[in-house]
Amino acid sequence: MKLFSRNQKNSGYWDHIILPKKSWNKKGWIESYILELYYYRLLIKLLVKRDFVIFYKQTILGPLWYIIQPLISTLVFTVIFGKLAKISTDGIPPFLFYLAGTVVWSYFAVCVTTTSNTFTTNASVFGKVYFPRLTVPVANVIIGLVQFCLQFTIFLIFLFYYKNLGLKINLNFNIFLLPLILLQIAILSLGVGILISSLTTKYKDLNFVMNFGVQLWMFATPIVYPISIVPEKYKLLIALNPMTAIVEMFRKIFLGESSIELEHILISIFFTLVIFFIGLINFNNVEKNFMDTI
Repeated sequence: MKLFSRNQKNSGYWDHIILPKKSWNKKGWIESYILELYYYRLLIKLLVKRDFVIFYKQTILGPLWYIIQPLISTLVFTVIFGKLAKISTDGIPPFLFYLAGTVVWSYFAVCVTTTSNTFTTNASVFGKVYFPRLTVPVANVIIGLVQFCLQFTIFLIFLFYYKNLGLKINLNFNIFLLPLILLQIAILSLGVGILISSLTTKYKDLNFVMNFGVQLWMFATPIVYPISIVPEKYKLLIALNPMTAIVEMFRKIFLGESSIELEHILISIFFTLVIFFIGLINFNNVEKNFMDTI
């Protein structure tokens, strides 16, 4: 929505007129979203700062929780799946193998969890003042990126530690694919998150099953096992999960081991875009009248 007001010098013309989003400069709703997000970029910055400060204001360890959480999860995976279940890790040290998957998955899971509550958490604010509703989930994705950077730093520390112990790791120009991987995670998590948030305005039950669903999704993703141990007839099925190729590509770049194929990567990108646009369409439809149903 764009606001125009009357020109004081020439009362015959208007500088600001309130128009619905679809009429804003006769642009499509997707283009309007992009323009509004750019116009409200300072608001996104404030939301990022607000949420980051509020979340850790009354914690003892503060942002260190970003580091502690993946380390504890990795230790648990190493003991249960590495030592007890003895699941193959393609020759990669189990701790490093699980840490790589955990770091990538944490970014996705946090973004989905926070963005899925966009309407219910911010209903009181949305009902008082207008601003692009998409700014809130976009801010959540950026906060998740801050978390990823901290966890990724810890991953690099352990990576070079194992390299000094004799692990053969050959980093090459593939490392420059990391921004593309992060972009795909951001788009996928944003799509899933806003899709769930648009549905929870009508179906409150989704709030209760969302966290459980994310956990199930994790075990459908090769976090605690490599895709190489999946039977050949099921590899295409597991590739339908967009996070499968993302996790395997991350391991391929930094650990040099993965059975991922180009076909799996293309499938992942395709479903990422499909989920994102479905989520965006639902979000666009719900934000117009969600206050009547929430």
